[in-house]
Amino acid sequence: MPDDIPAARVSTLGYVEFTSPDPDRLVEYYRTCLGFHVEDGSPDLTFLTTGLDHHSVVVRKGEAAARTSVGYRLAVPLDDAHERLADAGVPVSRRTDVAPSTPDVLVLHEPGTDVPLHLYDVQAASDGGQGPAHRPTKLGHVAAFSPSLDRIQGFYQDLLGFRWSDTIGDFFVFLRCNADHHAANFLQSTRFTGMHHVAYEMRDLDHLQTTLDHLARNDVRLHWGPGRHGPGHNVFTYHRDPDGNTVELFTQLDQMIDEGAGHFEPRPWHEDRPQVPKTWEVDIATANAWGPVLPEVLEH
Repeated sequence: MPDDIPAARVSTLGYVEFTSPDPDRLVEYYRTCLGFHVEDGSPDLTFLTTGLDHHSVVVRKGEAAARTSVGYRLAVPLDDAHERLADAGVPVSRRTDVAPSTPDVLVLHEPGTDVPLHLYDVQAASDGGQGPAHRPTKLGHVAAFSPSLDRIQGFYQDLLGFRWSDTIGDFFVFLRCNADHHAANFLQSTRFTGMHHVAYEMRDLDHLQTTLDHLARNDVRLHWGPGRHGPGHNVFTYHRDPDGNTVELFTQLDQMIDEGAGHFEPRPWHEDRPQVPKTWEVDIATANAWGPVLPEVLEH
């Protein structure tokens, strides 16, 4: 296999799994506060969706943990990805019992975190419909800690076909698998493990405001934002779910419409013309162009 061809090219972030000691409470948060549709499940395992694919969130009974598995849709047939991963020496298994919507899945483990990654080329559609006005449009990205940024970045780019979008300093990298600025981002840390935050996309500022007002009516308060990040330039807000996981709601994320051009679609708030992938300084404006930064946000 040529060095410049990834073993298994990913096209879309599909879903993220959480385990919870009180799964009913977490499912109710997703249903009531974020308007997700319960597509399938049992008392110990629930599949929820924003309304497109069968599921974008999985809640499983267990000790409180976030990002216990991540699903990605492939841009290549599953058989091809399986063969290429095996040829690259990546330990990979084939499973038929991961979810009712994905009868054929490749499972491999992320280096450094050992989180199972589920790769699939087909997922059943949801019957969740359009949903309430406060429902996010999709699962946008998942951020996590990793003990080695070079290793995790190389894994995602060389084996899964992700592209580099931005880096903050030498410890925070943003990777894309389609036009969205990032679907996965990683913070290097030997102190922290697990998920940093999960992010859901809103259509626009009006949609974001609608959902924030709905959260307030359900006694969910923000702990950061609204603000605008530097890398990706998304308008963000952060709150915590009932298990204490950090949830970002965002809009206006940068888009790499033309990979050949090599720059993000121009936006009025870009610092550079054109805005190209770069390494950002570690400062307040990088974290939030509009105002203060929480001390723990860039802690690593």
